[in-house]
Amino acid sequence: MAATQSGAMPLSDENARRQLRRAVIASTIGTTIEWYDFFLYSTVTGLVFAKLYFPQSAPLVGTLQAFLIYAVGFIARPVGAAIFGHYGDRIGRKATLIVTLLLMGVATFAVAFVPTYSQIGIWGAVLLTVLRFIQGVGVGGEWGGSVLMSMEWARTNAHRGFVASLPQFGVPAGLFLANLAVLAVSEISGSGFLTWGWRIPFFLSIVLVAVGLYIRLNILETPIFSRLLAERKIEKTPILEVLRRQPKDILLSALARMAEQAPFYIFTAFVFTYGVSTLGMTRDMLLTAVLVASVVEFGTIPLFGHVSDLIGRRRMYMIGAAVVGVFGVLYFAMVGTKDPMWIFVAIVLSLVPHAMMYGPQAALIAESFTGRMRYSGASLGYQLASVIAGGPAPLIATALFAYYHSGYAIAAYIVVCAVISLIASSRLVDYTNKDISREYDDVQAGGGTRASPAH
Repeated sequence: MAATQSGAMPLSDENARRQLRRAVIASTIGTTIEWYDFFLYSTVTGLVFAKLYFPQSAPLVGTLQAFLIYAVGFIARPVGAAIFGHYGDRIGRKATLIVTLLLMGVATFAVAFVPTYSQIGIWGAVLLTVLRFIQGVGVGGEWGGSVLMSMEWARTNAHRGFVASLPQFGVPAGLFLANLAVLAVSEISGSGFLTWGWRIPFFLSIVLVAVGLYIRLNILETPIFSRLLAERKIEKTPILEVLRRQPKDILLSALARMAEQAPFYIFTAFVFTYGVSTLGMTRDMLLTAVLVASVVEFGTIPLFGHVSDLIGRRRMYMIGAAVVGVFGVLYFAMVGTKDPMWIFVAIVLSLVPHAMMYGPQAALIAESFTGRMRYSGASLGYQLASVIAGGPAPLIATALFAYYHSGYAIAAYIVVCAVISLIASSRLVDYTNKDISREYDDVQAGGGTRASPAH
């Protein structure tokens, strides 16, 4: 077994560098594909699903119903984190990542075949809900594995924030591809977009999955997991162990994400409904603005990951949370002008504060957990935020605007999220430039930032 061999016999510097490149490429391309799938659904929800699957409802009610299905994918993420966190800590990062890719890809491809309300009634929405849940399970297991696949191949402690931030690149890349696909199909299909055009990007996802699968099959297991395997330190029930030994770190990781995840889905998903129905903008203009925003984040995510190596993970993250809170108010001031130029600028700039948190976030959360439970702990902490932040965000934003008729109500919600993130992240231990290759020890079970060795 390659992983065992690499754990028992250290690789040469040249081979280690080669494996690091392969791991980063495999992780990044894989996360790009999976986030393309996930964001494709997010984008189409605001543009299509309310009209095709809830045509009997009033526009606002139909939008809420469509976003409820959208939220199902977030509810499913912790389930995926628990399932694949267990196997990622039991059988390895590589094998688990192959399964998450296939699960996500097949579910997304199947969305292209779901009949509308006019064809099978409410069962169309039921099928969408099931497929969205499967998508969420796949994404729930993807993040932890992709980050660990890169981070655990890092050759020095000094660049771990930068290396771990590279799989995060898959988020803006997937956002870019999803919006590009919808924009291109919108131009090609024209008035046929609601009839058949929206299905094409879902069809295309299967091609991307094949590419990602080929790449992931040709990487080795990480040195840290290989060592755990060689030293027989694999936990029998890693999910239960991390819940018993490090519950505080799981909770803090989830709460620390409030200012990163909730505003992100307001800026990239809710904006389509809000922009078209309230601001009077065109679908293509909003798609283009989000495209440009995602391109900007291509550079800012690794940049802030690198900065976290210099000034500390936690410090960089807290600066980002504070900026998100301030920008939330500025964002709705700009879009509230209903001036296309200011709306475009607001959308493009919206992902810069996000990158200030998302760049250092991977290392900040993953480093908080000891190696033998790292996939489980990091995945649970990261994905639990989906239930309290990402999933409800478009629903909360829609409800707040319906009640107060003001974007500043949504801005206030973003400020609250920022305060929660600041408090939670201040309580996380910063492992910047520290050795994480060995098991954390000598701390009692029940909420410490370190765990005692396996028995």
